[in-house]
Amino acid sequence: MNILVTGGAGYIGSVVVEQLINEGNQVVVVDNLSQGHREAASPEAELIRADLGDLENLTDVFRYHDIQAVIHLAASSLVGQSMTEPAHYFQNNLVCGMNLLHAMLESGVSKLVFSSSAAVYGLPDKVPIMEEHSTVPINPYGESKLMFERILHWYGVAYGLRFVSLRYFNAAGATARYGEDHEPETHLIPNVLKAALRLVPQITVFGTDYPTDDGTCVRDYIHVLDVARAHILALKHLENGKLNKAYNLGAGRGYSVKEVIDVAEATTGTRIKRVISSRRPGDPPVLVADPSLAGKELGWKPQDSELEAIIESAWRWQKAHPHGYEGKPTRSG
Repeated sequence: MNILVTGGAGYIGSVVVEQLINEGNQVVVVDNLSQGHREAASPEAELIRADLGDLENLTDVFRYHDIQAVIHLAASSLVGQSMTEPAHYFQNNLVCGMNLLHAMLESGVSKLVFSSSAAVYGLPDKVPIMEEHSTVPINPYGESKLMFERILHWYGVAYGLRFVSLRYFNAAGATARYGEDHEPETHLIPNVLKAALRLVPQITVFGTDYPTDDGTCVRDYIHVLDVARAHILALKHLENGKLNKAYNLGAGRGYSVKEVIDVAEATTGTRIKRVISSRRPGDPPVLVADPSLAGKELGWKPQDSELEAIIESAWRWQKAHPHGYEGKPTRSG
């Protein structure tokens, strides 16, 4: 299958592309490299540096490539930043996303797998969270993801769009070739490992007064390889003519910030300095998935998502790439 992957030079995108190619697919990557890296774009894929805000350029991509399906991962994704720059998030995650849909429809491409987020749920009434849980985001990032899911629904009704929305919880870990290299880095596991390598002096714990066992936030961590496998199964789901739907991607178990740091210390054999700070705006206390629907309907089951395995894989990659990829992200706009 010929597949277009937006954001395919980013963290999750690089692994999704790697696995698609391993499955024998042809892949075209569209990435503006504002957060992605040329080195993270598989050499077996065609990389087109383009911005989804440029509709004419995007339409040309579809015109000159025989695209059969799209995996849409390109987005702004920093919760804290979304609280102070909501206009950027709605522009990038909604307006640019609608450009992609327009180009798809103009070219007769009707299959889309969308990278959504557990942030659509906001403050859950109970955990683990099922897909029918109420969706009341508490930050513009989550709101932008939910709004795009709603747009996909109506495009399905009106234009016959076929889609799957994958609501990620916390993707983490690495493959031998690809890992996390963000600027700035806001994710817990890579920052903890940077502290273990003494690339940063300490790890900041944002809030110790949450209603959890140890007072720190609890999150469901899913290996990036398992996330990539879910995209492949979602494409097969669409090929088989199944219903448009959203699915949770998580391991079904939560770990606190303190637990993650403890496991990282055991894995690296290094004492990691911790500094306590106040809560970050927009952070729910607990986010843990019920991933059973994806298991039942997509045939997906996490294979590599024990926390120790996630941190071990990330640690191997971080040690091999202490300063990330050779080329840092090139800012665009």
